[in-house]
Amino acid sequence: MVVWRGKRAVVVVWIAALVVVVSMGAVSAAYKDLKAKGALDPASTHYIVLDSRRRSGQERFFCLARGRCRYRIIQCPAECPKRKPRRNKVFKGCFADCSSRCETTCKHRLPNCNGYGSVCYDPRFVGGDGQMFYFHGAKGGDFAIVSDDQFQINAHFIGTRPEGRARDFTWVQALAVMFESHSLVVAARRVAEWDHRFDALAVSWDGKEVTVPTDGEAEWRAPTGGEGEKRSGGGTGAREVVVERTGETNSVRVTVAGVVEMDVKVVPITEEEDRAHGYRLPPGDAFAHLEMQFRFAGLTERVEGVMGQTYRSDYVSPVKKGVAMPMMGGEDKYRTASLLSTSCLYCRFHPPTRVVDVA
Repeated sequence: MVVWRGKRAVVVVWIAALVVVVSMGAVSAAYKDLKAKGALDPASTHYIVLDSRRRSGQERFFCLARGRCRYRIIQCPAECPKRKPRRNKVFKGCFADCSSRCETTCKHRLPNCNGYGSVCYDPRFVGGDGQMFYFHGAKGGDFAIVSDDQFQINAHFIGTRPEGRARDFTWVQALAVMFESHSLVVAARRVAEWDHRFDALAVSWDGKEVTVPTDGEAEWRAPTGGEGEKRSGGGTGAREVVVERTGETNSVRVTVAGVVEMDVKVVPITEEEDRAHGYRLPPGDAFAHLEMQFRFAGLTERVEGVMGQTYRSDYVSPVKKGVAMPMMGGEDKYRTASLLSTSCLYCRFHPPTRVVDVA
């Protein structure tokens, strides 16, 4: 047993207390910053699903996250008793939040094109800083949307350039999420004429197309669950990969645990949009493309990418405010050789083994 005496003990204790206060302040500031940028709080989904109430069918959750919600049971509202309602186009799903909010809410499980981390239209981004901007890329081009130490998300652009126009009209046709040595691709199939009853959504895992069921749980899970992620206490844990339908056709929620959760929907260019924006689309192609919204987990301060850069705490947007279409450049910084390439001038992710590209 060590006994401290005199001024030295007071100084040491004072310094230790100061370190604790500063550390707590830093954690609090980081938490507030993440919340402000719409990051996915891992605590929100740290729960065990209990049996539903017999009469109402309301799902219940036993919260495990540390904090005021720990070991509490919360249940879905009567207005949205299930996490995955069968008729997602009509009914909202139940979202359980076991973080400090400690609540359940009703939400549509579709992209919010005005929300943080969204990419919609031709294409319009809303970044982690809440600023809206357009990034046109190039017809047939591939660009890194987010590139960080542990993963990368690329987007493939389709488009058209009417006669007399100086640049392409573009839309995001496919996304590739690459992590560890795996790749998950979500894409819109090419369709000549749009029919909402036809499922134009395609999903591939490690180069092979997979089928997302339409009945039962209406979800697909990666056979291996990933190679796992390093834990602070050592060892690895399984990284769950889930693709679940959020509508009868053309919409899914994709979850790569510890990396990203994203809502994706396939939509066409309508005749009204074609007329209003002067796209002058050629016949025989509905230009089916993706609308999406991302919620990231554990981004570093060095994250890059067209959208990724906007999540850095020191990021200052270069786009002009107050204009109808604020433009973001950077095609040269974030262009990749293909949808599954992780190489670009500013890319950070380097997979342990080469991800095989497929035509």
